[in-house]
Amino acid sequence: MFGDMMGMMNKLKETQKKVEETKERLHTVLLDEASNDNKLKVTITGNRTIKSIDIDEKLLSDKEMLEDYLILTLNKAIERATAVNETELAAVAKEGLPNIPGL
Repeated sequence: MFGDMMGMMNKLKETQKKVEETKERLHTVLLDEASNDNKLKVTITGNRTIKSIDIDEKLLSDKEMLEDYLILTLNKAIERATAVNETELAAVAKEGLPNIPGL
């Protein structure tokens, strides 16, 4: 029984380490998102850090339109990065969790 507990603790520590490594790796995963007409492009990491924003000249003359574009495109980018983030972390967690009956 005690050996099982130790094994579980080690497995949890290992999983924690893998989660940290995955988070680190997600810093280097770059996702590109663009508005439907490509006038606004955003690059975001798997950890939801915005790396770059590219704005077409035509948008600069219309503040309201630019704001709408930013909101829509940034939200799309964040949604996509969140999905990647959750999928990656869930895979690591699932792989590392001990097989406990009833969970």
